[in-house]
Amino acid sequence: MTKNINLLIPFENHPFSKRDGIEQRELVESIAQNGLLEPITVRSFPAGKYEIISGHRRVEACKELGITKMPATIKEMSKDEATIAMVDSNIHREHLLPSEKAFAYKMKLDAMKHQGKTTSRQVVGKSESADKISDTESGRQIQRYIRLTYLIPELLKLVDDGRIAFTPAVELSFLSENEQEILLNEIEYTDATPSLSQAQRLRKLSEEGNFFVDTVFAVLSEEKPNQKEQVRISADKLRDILPKGMDKQKTEYFIIKACEHYRKYLIRQKNRDER
Repeated sequence: MTKNINLLIPFENHPFSKRDGIEQRELVESIAQNGLLEPITVRSFPAGKYEIISGHRRVEACKELGITKMPATIKEMSKDEATIAMVDSNIHREHLLPSEKAFAYKMKLDAMKHQGKTTSRQVVGKSESADKISDTESGRQIQRYIRLTYLIPELLKLVDDGRIAFTPAVELSFLSENEQEILLNEIEYTDATPSLSQAQRLRKLSEEGNFFVDTVFAVLSEEKPNQKEQVRISADKLRDILPKGMDKQKTEYFIIKACEHYRKYLIRQKNRDER
């Protein structure tokens, strides 16, 4: 069935961020050349509108191309059923941010607990654990991701940016909101982020009632070899530039060689200008 694109609305509290990089451009080009090969999935919504369950990126691509109507499969689902289907259809995207997976897993777990019935061929009860959430990640790992939703937005962004590693971030999620604010201020002041052992000590300080500005400063001020004169670049900024399929070591080599070539270019330009 074809639906007017203006009647399609994003899923409420959709946890997956909009992408504007090379992947989205490739999707736009594919639809421009071949049309929309697969219909999106929606459910009926008040006022004659339709809530998108899967296909948010395709809708954005069609809007960019000026397409006004697109094929859609309408499924009658409860809010909980739609939430589970929405997460399942998006969780296997490439390059998901830790925060996206964290809120997506939390949404699905909450929906499954609230639903309290068989979903996706699995029996889910009120006390169901996270073991049923994913076929690819353990229940323990799911719970670790969900812990990230307890971080204040500013610290969670540092996790998404790669400045705070996943495992230390899980430890920091046990700090109170006020303690996290203190930690954020000290991170900005010292220009340092906690390692796993430091995050564990910060959590222990919190549990012992000894979490103060000076103790946090003392922990973060410790010199860590892996944080000496580092230059941090967001993976999103590099994704459109780097060749696909490069591991961390090859990526580092590629960046260094690119900088060497650019430095030589600047020297040549300077020499020409001085002539």
